[in-house]
Amino acid sequence: MKTKIGVFFGGRTVEHEISIITANQAMSSINTDKYEIIPVYISKKGLMYTGEGLQNLENYKDLDKLISTLTQVTLVNDGEKVVLLRYPTKKLSDNVVNSIDVAFPCMHGTNGEDGTAAGYFEMLNVAYIGPDILASSVGMDKIMMRRAMKEAGIPSLDYVAFYFKDYIKDEEKYLKEIEKKLRYPVIVKAGNLGSSVGIKKAKNHDELIDAIEYSMQYTDRIMVENAIVNLKEINCSVMGEPSDCKPSEVEEPLGAGEILSYQDKYVSGGSKGGTKGEPTSKGNKDKGMASLKRRLPADIPAEMKEEIQKYAVETFKVLGCRGVSRIDFLVDNDTNEVFVNEINTIPGALSYYLWEATGTSFEKEIDELVSLALKRQREREDLTFSYSQNILALQGSKTGKK
Repeated sequence: MKTKIGVFFGGRTVEHEISIITANQAMSSINTDKYEIIPVYISKKGLMYTGEGLQNLENYKDLDKLISTLTQVTLVNDGEKVVLLRYPTKKLSDNVVNSIDVAFPCMHGTNGEDGTAAGYFEMLNVAYIGPDILASSVGMDKIMMRRAMKEAGIPSLDYVAFYFKDYIKDEEKYLKEIEKKLRYPVIVKAGNLGSSVGIKKAKNHDELIDAIEYSMQYTDRIMVENAIVNLKEINCSVMGEPSDCKPSEVEEPLGAGEILSYQDKYVSGGSKGGTKGEPTSKGNKDKGMASLKRRLPADIPAEMKEEIQKYAVETFKVLGCRGVSRIDFLVDNDTNEVFVNEINTIPGALSYYLWEATGTSFEKEIDELVSLALKRQREREDLTFSYSQNILALQGSKTGKK
């Protein structure tokens, strides 16, 4: 019997469309001799749909038409398995549409990669691919991630963080703190978003104010950090679990500007056999994040490569990640210093291209991710989550106030 993989994507996030691309890239590489694919699209309103049309990316050009062909569902644990239940239900009908054995979240950013999806699947008690709630939420939050790196002694840039409501109350206080602790130029970032959303560079006082106001459009928490003037970006993926993980080949993404933007990553990157920026379709993985211009492997000294791979693994372990993550590094070309910038616990295209560079196909990567998910579920089933004794049934027990 085939293992049923529920591929979840979309969601209420600014990275909605990128999630659709990643999911379709993954679904096109799943071995259908071993697995049955159950696509689950989550709309921007948070509604869940399933249907075969979700596996053809061309259909997303007319989303309203696509949704009209789908079945709206909700997930339910019926005591034996997790089922997709038609919603609203129909009287005198079998409302069970399908079931899943493993959940495969391809949901980037908020309301997915930030731990929301992991928490949902844990409540359903279903095996799921990727990091748990804590690793997801810390990894997604740039500020908490930076604090974790500093605590672990992993090199990362100096920063100042604050809530935008506090900034509005006393703008001068935070501007002075930034200019005292840091030096221009600086990078201003939305504290908990990915895909280079809400990020701007500031070279002076006036630009700093503009950059903070720009980032405030996307989040309630802001992080300002030192910018590296002579910068090289290097990425490395890690796959496995905290006790047994390995690094991939390393790449140097080549952006059009000083900061690798959303436009660089997803719209204006080169593609093979298609229009630039056009979403990938089933059977073609060469667009989306995977189409970003890059040097692979990165043109860096062997010693630097080893250092980056070492810190990538350490970052993965410190956060307690599982599955596949991509750790992004900043290199100061003037000093050759290496800094961990951020981690993507559900990376675009699942970083398959970094693993293909090591001889691991996307299909093989998915096999390993499924195996890790099922292993964790077996381990969780051996843990104690409740006591069989019902203290409320004990005679003479005293609980709470009289």
